[in-house]
Amino acid sequence: MVDSHTDPACNGCAWGMKHSSHYCGFVSVVRRLRRGDKVLKMLFPVNLSFVLLPKGMPGGDMAKPLLGRRNMESNPDLAATAGRTIGILGSGDFARSLATRLVYSGFQVVVGSRNPKRCAGLFPSAAEVTAQVDAVKKTNVIFVAVFREHYSTLCDLTDELAGKILVDVSNNTEINHHKESNAEYLASLFPACTVVKGFNVISAWTLQSGPRDGNKQVLICCDNQEAKRTVTEIAQVMGFAPLDMGSLSSACEIENIPLRLLPAWKIPVFLALGLFLCFYTYNFIRQVLHPYIWEQKNKFYKIPVEVVNSTLPCVAYVMLSLVYLPGVLAASFQLRYGTKYRRFPDWLDQWLQHRKQIGLLSFFCAALHAVYSLCLPMRRSHRYQLINAAVKQVMEKKTDAWIEEEVWRMEIYVSFGIMALGLLSLLAITSLPSIANSLNWREFSFIQSTLGFIALVVSTLHTLTFGWTKAFDENQYKFYLPPSYTLTLLVPCTVILAKIFFYLPCIHQRLRRIRNGWEKGRHDLENPLQQQESVCAG
Repeated sequence: MVDSHTDPACNGCAWGMKHSSHYCGFVSVVRRLRRGDKVLKMLFPVNLSFVLLPKGMPGGDMAKPLLGRRNMESNPDLAATAGRTIGILGSGDFARSLATRLVYSGFQVVVGSRNPKRCAGLFPSAAEVTAQVDAVKKTNVIFVAVFREHYSTLCDLTDELAGKILVDVSNNTEINHHKESNAEYLASLFPACTVVKGFNVISAWTLQSGPRDGNKQVLICCDNQEAKRTVTEIAQVMGFAPLDMGSLSSACEIENIPLRLLPAWKIPVFLALGLFLCFYTYNFIRQVLHPYIWEQKNKFYKIPVEVVNSTLPCVAYVMLSLVYLPGVLAASFQLRYGTKYRRFPDWLDQWLQHRKQIGLLSFFCAALHAVYSLCLPMRRSHRYQLINAAVKQVMEKKTDAWIEEEVWRMEIYVSFGIMALGLLSLLAITSLPSIANSLNWREFSFIQSTLGFIALVVSTLHTLTFGWTKAFDENQYKFYLPPSYTLTLLVPCTVILAKIFFYLPCIHQRLRRIRNGWEKGRHDLENPLQQQESVCAG
């Protein structure tokens, strides 16, 4: 049986935790190995850098500096900033993550808390946790990591905070919840201080894991340029990318950013849901309602899987065509007016900006369609239908049910479907910011434009081989409604034909000239004048 202890010298016991003495010995070994103990390295020739030590012990990616030594040496201002003392008022989750990141970025951190003894064990050992009054006196840059409702508790520190830089990192619970932003409210409480809004769009997780695993942008605004520059340098040393948002009046907009739930996805999601409901209703009428009314057959078991699986490819196919349709319309506008400098209509401009989200939703529906298709043979109804078909074949004394045309159709149909899903996967992966940032513009354009158009063509072939001759079979028209795949072909085929039209040499050359800056009216007038001047000069 392993005996436990609460040795005060062990950092793991700082929380009052009980653990085995063997654990403390193991922690000691890991520490000595990381310090370069030669004897222990001979005994333990393994890499223990992955071992997670208790809080307060540097280890892993958290202990690695986010800014390289060369960058620090090339910028003396950043090197001087890295060694300064930074204060934090607050002891919540964000304050702890912020203190940890500042410590491992080379700053001296002093934390001001109303209960320093109780909160000392929650912060890194390198950070000094003291009373708020003492913390404020030791630094000129202070992060205010408290809620707006608790700003008034800091009024007792008005004299000590005079002339210092206060970095407000707070957010609201609702968009435009107050008439003024939190930063402006803080500035009104402490007029002798310089308030900077920043770091509110960075989560505690990003601070802990580093900007490599989260958003790198830090939005900063302030009325004082010197204070803004100081906070900007701190963000750079921490490894983030500061973005100047102007004066403190921009704080309200910055505070609303973390509260918006996928603002760019609303229109694409509603579009996808609308298409899904339309096609689902259409397929329900054809596959379930028609057999029930005309043949008295109960097909309602198709509702959960089969009708959904018939709807998903329709939505994915149409959504993919809607990614490239606005580009066709934009090219038509440029050809119509003979210039690229004329502004597109607002609806087209919004459509162009939502192409990424529409494409990702198309991939999502296509992936679901692939999963549903693989699950079709697993259904009990499919097994019963297979047995009934076998019994019927025996009763009709058929020895061979092989149909060569159907075999080839299904082979080609499945092959095109796999290729289309593979191309859509590539488009979806390259649309991720981490992947897109690693590509140059030509590579990104080739994948998203050229390969995307090829994916649309392959998807069209996939749809055509699925339909084959069904469009000409009158039995396929339920309630005089054509098969759903014939409806989905309208928009994609329009896009493909328009793309082929734009690739004609005469059209392609004119469109290329327009996109290079040529304008129909201005250049047509300049050319005759230039010709006349050249004749006169001759």
